[in-house]
Amino acid sequence: MITLPPLRTFNQRKNGFVAPIATLTDVSSFVSSPASSIETPLTTLFPLSFVIPRGNSDEARRFHHYLASHHYLGFHRAVGENMKYLVRDRHGRDLACVLFGSAAWKTKPRDEFIGWNSETRARNLLWITNNTRFLILPWVRVPHLASHVLGRILRRIRNDWQAQYGHPVHLLETFVEQGRFVGTCYKAANWIYIGSTTGRSRQDRYRTLAVPIKDIYLYPLIPRFKEALLNENG
Repeated sequence: MITLPPLRTFNQRKNGFVAPIATLTDVSSFVSSPASSIETPLTTLFPLSFVIPRGNSDEARRFHHYLASHHYLGFHRAVGENMKYLVRDRHGRDLACVLFGSAAWKTKPRDEFIGWNSETRARNLLWITNNTRFLILPWVRVPHLASHVLGRILRRIRNDWQAQYGHPVHLLETFVEQGRFVGTCYKAANWIYIGSTTGRSRQDRYRTLAVPIKDIYLYPLIPRFKEALLNENG
């Protein structure tokens, strides 16, 4: 009945990583860098708005395009439970993209910090979400914007998750690549450093594949988060 165009896959290589083309649509016609950079004190951008992109909306297409084009890890698509935030200033200009998705299946420092064994982790992993992407758009140079954005999201993500998936999250995690970043915005937003990864991937069945070592940061969203994460019902 219809003829589909050829499948578009990967064509953009960044630092050894092949970044995928956004699959929703070609957004180049309506997304471009502004004529000038945004360099101003943070308070001049208030109030900020935090848009949760939905479906095939313009916001979703811009969000995907920004990450695919400007994040060093690229972006293909988010699977499973996830939460996207497109941050905009008082003038409606896009400033940042923040993505939360599935927590890491296992990581020794986190699991020991919580007190998880393998059975409890498998049962309660849904109560954690991982900040897998955080991008301040490259033409935006605003001091303290990153930590402010994180702080604002920390105060709302439990309610947003509850509204979208019918359950809250109790703990946030993120992984900061050593040698590339120092985690300044997470430290400023009071995330807790708990250790580092071993430099091995979960795909590394034979322990021969080396991947960048990453620092692990956590942010509890409730006071008794360990008790909640050890409880059979979360």
